[in-house]
Amino acid sequence: MAKTINVALIGQGFMGRSHSNAWSQVNRFFKPELKPVLHTVFGQEFEKPEIFADTWGWKNSSTNWEDTINNPEIGLVDIVTPNFMHAPPAKAAIAAGKPVACEKPISATLDEAREMAEAAEKAGVDSFVWFCYRRAPAVALAYKIVREGKIGDIRHIRASYLQQWADDSVPFAWRFKKAFAGSGAHGDLNAHIVDMTRFVSGLDITEICGAITETFVKERVVPSGNMTDEELRYSKDAKTGTLKAEVEVDDTTLFLCRFNNGAIGSYEAARQATGNFNRNGFEINGTKGSLKFNFEDMNYLEFFDATLPREYQGWTKILCTDPSHPYAGNYWPAGHLIGYEHGFTSMAYDILLKLSGKEPTVPLPSFMDAYNTQRILEAALRSAEQKSWIELKDVK
Repeated sequence: MAKTINVALIGQGFMGRSHSNAWSQVNRFFKPELKPVLHTVFGQEFEKPEIFADTWGWKNSSTNWEDTINNPEIGLVDIVTPNFMHAPPAKAAIAAGKPVACEKPISATLDEAREMAEAAEKAGVDSFVWFCYRRAPAVALAYKIVREGKIGDIRHIRASYLQQWADDSVPFAWRFKKAFAGSGAHGDLNAHIVDMTRFVSGLDITEICGAITETFVKERVVPSGNMTDEELRYSKDAKTGTLKAEVEVDDTTLFLCRFNNGAIGSYEAARQATGNFNRNGFEINGTKGSLKFNFEDMNYLEFFDATLPREYQGWTKILCTDPSHPYAGNYWPAGHLIGYEHGFTSMAYDILLKLSGKEPTVPLPSFMDAYNTQRILEAALRSAEQKSWIELKDVK
């Protein structure tokens, strides 16, 4: 009989749906020795967690996250609450000796992120952060290509994550309050591309300069009554009140950086880049070749091989759906595309592999990895504020 592990989901909303789908689908597409059981979902009373549980296949629902985490039946805690609510349940899970997964950024503050990372390491508890873009087959293939030396020494990295959803019509929500979110597009979007490029390149950022942030919509209408995160973020006709609140986070942040091998890079995040729905990706240039990825065309990786004779050189667009590509063979036949949700399912599988004592398909980010990514984000904010170079060794 297969071994099982009872999962508790702390939170609901958009990420709650994404994670619920992953935990319910992973047994169908993969064959993990350790199989997840959707045991309990926590939500606030107004969110009606019993309805969420019924919709997404959770056996139980709860409005008390402490009781949920401390339930001896729970073996893995998965946190999808707003940023400022990550640390308390994460620390409680670590104190209970239970593996814990968390959405990014792992906290609204750098200090809390460090505390979470140090607590997990001290306790020897497995921690995971849902930087799910690592698990797009094209991104995992890029990681492999770099490790095989096919692009040579990396000289330049350019990354951007552009969305358009946060226009003037969107009402005020926790995402626009610094104490709750930590930052805006920077922490929400730059966090992903910083992790993705660090993962693919194997390089670390050592110093940051040229950072700039801007908030274009200075205040937003406060909604009347309780609204779900998705209603607040996406609904253009949501019922709102007459009061307005100041937006305390960035709509866009850009910065330049230097890596530990001498390469240089640029990063750009924006929530009001009209015409871009979820356009995130990178270009990495090396001495022997280059790579390009764009999530809005996520099944493809572009590769330029500069070792070929000049008459044969050109960008090759690789369709990453062959069974030889990471993860792809577990889904559909070659040429049958996968989507956003499969990155979560593939990550759920790798978490189960790690908890079974086996190596994941590609490395999983821990709380310490996410903390180091958050140090980079913090350094960029300091650079923007001080208009100066910031060395990462000074950001702790």
